[in-house]
Amino acid sequence: MPKTETYTLNMGPQHPSTHGVLQVVLELDGERVVQAIPQMGYLHRGIEKLAESRTYAQFLPYTDRLDYVSSMGNNLGYCQTIEKLMDISVPERAEYLRIIMTELNRIASHLIFMSSVAIDLGATTGMMFGFRDRERILDLFDMACGARLTYSYIRIGGVKEDIPGEFIEATRQFLADFPAMLTEHHTLLTGNEILYHRLKNSGVISGQRALEIGLTGPTLRASGIDYDIRKVEPYGFYDRFSFTVPLGTTGDNWDRYMVRMEEMQQSAAIVAQALDQLPDGPVMAKIPKVLKPPAGDVYHRIENPRGELGYYVVSDGSTKPYRIHVRRPSFINLQALNEICQGTLIADVVAVLATLDPLMGEVDC
Repeated sequence: MPKTETYTLNMGPQHPSTHGVLQVVLELDGERVVQAIPQMGYLHRGIEKLAESRTYAQFLPYTDRLDYVSSMGNNLGYCQTIEKLMDISVPERAEYLRIIMTELNRIASHLIFMSSVAIDLGATTGMMFGFRDRERILDLFDMACGARLTYSYIRIGGVKEDIPGEFIEATRQFLADFPAMLTEHHTLLTGNEILYHRLKNSGVISGQRALEIGLTGPTLRASGIDYDIRKVEPYGFYDRFSFTVPLGTTGDNWDRYMVRMEEMQQSAAIVAQALDQLPDGPVMAKIPKVLKPPAGDVYHRIENPRGELGYYVVSDGSTKPYRIHVRRPSFINLQALNEICQGTLIADVVAVLATLDPLMGEVDC
């Protein structure tokens, strides 16, 4: 048998398919991947350390810069952590508004995912359609808080302010239009033979192995594991809503794509129920102007679009956190890259990266 030598190829950090500034060091045997080692740190900003020199309220805008495609969820996880530490009760209307915003943001994030998969595999039109429909959601956020990317809308104790009168009608109109948008995406992408064969039966990871690595979110559920924090450990009022958790069977690129596509439909259903149940009342709890949580520590987690987002906060009783650590799902999920890519072709690495859906601001923190 002829012997072959492996060689090294750097994919990124400038490569457009590495979703920001990620370098993947590929060890190749021909075009077959032997190792795919992610090299991170190109976007590291020291956000966790910055928290120690900011008050609890001042740190909130920094959470927007983590997973900057789903900033509402970042705000929610942090605020609920501090509320748990200080035993703050949030008004009902604020809780409903939080769920509406985070589920709309989940749809917007998954539209970015769909767009990324499309453009990474060469389907430019799919990317444009995804961004086109996401604009409708950004219009709603602009209406609610005056921002389209870094919102800082959810606050410790509630939300920044009540929604304007036209927000509800505009959201209902979006929900009415959304099924046709999804149908268009499925027609263009899901039913595309080339996309199907690029994703199906490649980048496989079993449910057992996904659990061992610590994967969460759609990446874990695509491997058949029924685990969604909104169901197993409901926060806010998620136990008041009826929705299903989409699951995959194979744990391949295709399942990771389909789970997110189906999740958008479920999120739309949650938003519709929340609008129907939305009560009147205040949107902010009565809390001190200067927050000084009691000394102690707390961990709280939520189901963000990329998986389990957790905040561990240590308080020394002062106005600033002694320590904050963020459990970032993109960082954890990226651990699977090397194992999933082994034995695949170079082109499959692009598909695996796209369906793992890492967000580099969250990976590097």
